[in-house]
Amino acid sequence: MVQSINTKVDLTMAGTSYMGLSDYGKIMIGDKGFEFFNDRDVRKYIQIPWEEVDVVIASVMFKGKWIPRFALRTKKNGMFTFSAKNSKEVLRAIREYVPADRMVRSLTFFQVIKRNLKNLFKNKK
Repeated sequence: MVQSINTKVDLTMAGTSYMGLSDYGKIMIGDKGFEFFNDRDVRKYIQIPWEEVDVVIASVMFKGKWIPRFALRTKKNGMFTFSAKNSKEVLRAIREYVPADRMVRSLTFFQVIKRNLKNLFKNKK
């Protein structure tokens, strides 16, 4: 069995991890870090201490009414993408431990296309 890094749990919710294939499990937010535990396989778990979190990126749609997924970018180990039953509630719980200046919105589809077109034409000159 996996030992939790948290001593006090603020929120537990059903969620999905998008590391490779989708894994369903529980998201736990506590005083020491963010944790994801798989429902089926105990060996598949993710534990991210708050000191390791660099940026929290939220995919916001319909002017903030729906947040389908969010990602935690760490200082050393890359990006971890998750979704939850109620992502707004999860992000509010994360906001207690991660400063507001390190919580950002992801780019929209059209912003990504615009950036790529600018870079495409800028490189040809």
